[in-house]
Amino acid sequence: MAKKISRNTFVMDNPPTIHSYAAIVGSKEGEGPLGKDFDQVYEDNYFGQSTWEKAEGELLRLTVMKALEKGKLRKEDIDMLFAGDLLNQCTTTSYGLRELDIPLLCVYGACSTMSETLLMSALVTDSGLGGNIVACTSSHFCSAERQFRFPLSYGGVRTPTAQWTCTASGACVIQPGGLEGPHIQAATVGKIVDMGVTDANNMGAAMAPAAAYVIKTHLADRGLSPEDFDLILTGDLGRVGGTLLIELLSKDGIDISSRYKDCGTMMFDFSKQDVHGGGSGCGCSASVLCGHFLDRIKKGEYKNVLFCATGALMSPTMSQQGESIPGISHAVHISG
Repeated sequence: MAKKISRNTFVMDNPPTIHSYAAIVGSKEGEGPLGKDFDQVYEDNYFGQSTWEKAEGELLRLTVMKALEKGKLRKEDIDMLFAGDLLNQCTTTSYGLRELDIPLLCVYGACSTMSETLLMSALVTDSGLGGNIVACTSSHFCSAERQFRFPLSYGGVRTPTAQWTCTASGACVIQPGGLEGPHIQAATVGKIVDMGVTDANNMGAAMAPAAAYVIKTHLADRGLSPEDFDLILTGDLGRVGGTLLIELLSKDGIDISSRYKDCGTMMFDFSKQDVHGGGSGCGCSASVLCGHFLDRIKKGEYKNVLFCATGALMSPTMSQQGESIPGISHAVHISG
């Protein structure tokens, strides 16, 4: 059973295995520098459906089924799903996965959802209650724009700090610990950090303080330094938030600059693709982790990775009432 070493941090007794994983993305993401790493790239961003919301649900379902296929599993073999998305009432998750007939716990952590589902899956598995658990999430540019900003037909001008919500999904099958990795060694539950950012087009600034908190807490709780990790990976801080994160941690004497990467800055080619601040959305970190990094961890290119997906807990209703945007991030230590 996982050992609780602080109110935030847990170290696994028998580190669960990420048995199989999959990543599926839309056309714009497939045109980026990581395009060849994903299991599938769909040119049809409707995914054969009639609306953006239904498209995202189908994207999530396809990704879960691809992860099961790669792990030689059937949906009947899965004991539980931890899943979530960005839309109101986890619409994507509820409608997209309803036909799978698998016990489901919906999770909402905004863009931090992949870290949260992995963390919860690992804790349940390490406790002895888990068998095969799927951790997954998704996002879609068009459904997110409709809910959080403006309908696409509005033609609003995006600011330089704005990020592009990725049409993407990632899914992992978590099993009790085995000899082959990747393994989930430890995890830290983040807390809400709100530095008063009110600009819905500057998510990186809203999320960076939460990422700084969880990274600092994870290192302190376990008596580690950045040098103990080959890579410290954030979800989707983008260029603005990533720079701010390095500055915030440096003020506490923590230098992550030599081993830091951000999924939002990796997803797109800034010289050719107009994404301003970089990628965002639940599916950004999920697809980059499942499409690009887990294979490299499994092959030994990275031995220890601290994965910290980051979420801006933004509510359009609360923003209209003058509220700021809280941020949250959770850290998951993945080893080869």
